[in-house]
Amino acid sequence: MKILSLNCGSSSLKYSVFDAQKNIPVCSGIVERIGISGSFLNYEALGKEKITINKECSDHKEAIKLVIDALTDKNNGVLKNISEIAAVGHRVVHGGEKFTKSVIINREVLKTFKELADLAPLHNPPNIMGIEAAMDLLPSVKHMAIMDTAWHQTMPPSSYTYALPHSWYSKYAIRRYGFHGTSFLYVAKRAAVLLGKDPFKTNLIIAHIGNGASINAVKNGCSFDTSMGFTPLEGLVMGTRAGDHDPAIGLYVMQKENKNPKEMDSLLNKKSGILGITERFADRRDVEIEAEKGDEKCKLAIEIEGYRIKKYIGAYAAALGGVDAVIFTAGVGEKGAITREKALEGLEFMGVKLDKNKNAVSKTRNAETEISSNDSKVKIFVIPTDEERVFVEDVIGLLKGNYDIHTRFSYSFQKPDYVNAIREDAFKKELEEKPKLALVAVRPPVQSNK
Repeated sequence: MKILSLNCGSSSLKYSVFDAQKNIPVCSGIVERIGISGSFLNYEALGKEKITINKECSDHKEAIKLVIDALTDKNNGVLKNISEIAAVGHRVVHGGEKFTKSVIINREVLKTFKELADLAPLHNPPNIMGIEAAMDLLPSVKHMAIMDTAWHQTMPPSSYTYALPHSWYSKYAIRRYGFHGTSFLYVAKRAAVLLGKDPFKTNLIIAHIGNGASINAVKNGCSFDTSMGFTPLEGLVMGTRAGDHDPAIGLYVMQKENKNPKEMDSLLNKKSGILGITERFADRRDVEIEAEKGDEKCKLAIEIEGYRIKKYIGAYAAALGGVDAVIFTAGVGEKGAITREKALEGLEFMGVKLDKNKNAVSKTRNAETEISSNDSKVKIFVIPTDEERVFVEDVIGLLKGNYDIHTRFSYSFQKPDYVNAIREDAFKKELEEKPKLALVAVRPPVQSNK
């Protein structure tokens, strides 16, 4: 039984195939620049060389077709034909209060996703496009939605309620929802393993830093508070999203420049954040290169982002009343040494002490690393997220009928001996070029989860 997971972003498509009978991932990859010139697919199968296929993809349906072609390719594929796929798991960013856990997709479910699309304008529309495209290309299998907001359903009312007219909540369900839930779930469970603690006796602060970014306070293994809110716009500085700002600013500029709500929504979601500060770049790699050359706006963007993350770490440490570990994940979190350093500067007073040498070395998506100093009271981990693994296990649970919310459902990656075979293989190859990574890679303690 093979499970296909699809994670559709605005211009990208992450995918993986999992062999449920052998309990191993067999391939993974990403299609990038969908709808943009220069589309390409990266494909990595277990035991085979990584390959790149350059092919223009004008929409997500073409991207999914490209993935299927790669999976069934006679030379490099992992499937004899698409009939081997038993089910497909899809990431859906915003489920509102309608969905508190993963769900089998039917017409009513898809209709609800469309009704909620404007709450996550950068993600729900491509999520829906991906679902519809996949259902068209793979009509005979079950499709499941893995809800990004489900992880945060444990937040108390004091965390998710806004100081706004209460009728807005009762009429429109306006509240804090939080996002990146599958990422936080995976990382929280893995952090407990690395700490050798019961997952429901751990307090964590997890920073998911990618083009979209959010930070999560985890209390006793459950989401307690998070930086994103009613939509993914609130919170940290992001690639193109503004994050926290005075909401009156939008109203002021709308009046000054005669902009309508749709135009302002686009400005705040697509033309702000790092891009807004630098006026040129949304990618942190470009920002760091130009900052090194002396670009003042790029230098400022780095300082602003690091400071915002640091403020949230301090606030959440206070909210939790004690922290076992601070964790970085997602693209920038996993490879952005400068961002991590700026976010942790000056936090030694609260027991968070970064080892700068370890931090500089830790740039991998294939291994979990520890970058805290030996005398740091709070551990600092970099844990590559694996949302697709969560997708797969939720899908299998739904197929078997034993799936439930994470407090009543056990994942394989909660076990100390869990290994991602593809990442393990890739890390061995990576060590040949970057042997210093072995100094920061961390393994679970022998007496884990006790």
